[in-house]
Amino acid sequence: MPGCATPTGPTRVRALNDALRRSFIGGRVMLTVGVAALPEVTRAAVLAAVRAFDAFDTDNDPHAEHDFGAVTVGGVRVFWKIDCYDRALTAASRDPANPTVTTRVLTIMLTEQY
Repeated sequence: MPGCATPTGPTRVRALNDALRRSFIGGRVMLTVGVAALPEVTRAAVLAAVRAFDAFDTDNDPHAEHDFGAVTVGGVRVFWKIDCYDRALTAASRDPANPTVTTRVLTIMLTEQY
């Protein structure tokens, strides 16, 4: 997976990643089969928890890009991650800080699907 690392620093990448995660706007949101199969009320709670996530620290966010997290809702443990692709979705973005050349993909998955 391409991730979202950028040599120019994480500030702009972090802002774009946060915007996608909080609003589900500014990229694509993908649910794995396991998350999609959760009961509707659980799935909605998982999506709300991903949107609200703000427990970033140096252990879970070493590059300060806010591109990965984990939440537990009703006993269901979920990972979410953001990858930065080129606009054609064929390779890593050459400049993840530039949304005109980048497509962000937020994937939400059960931990056992990672």
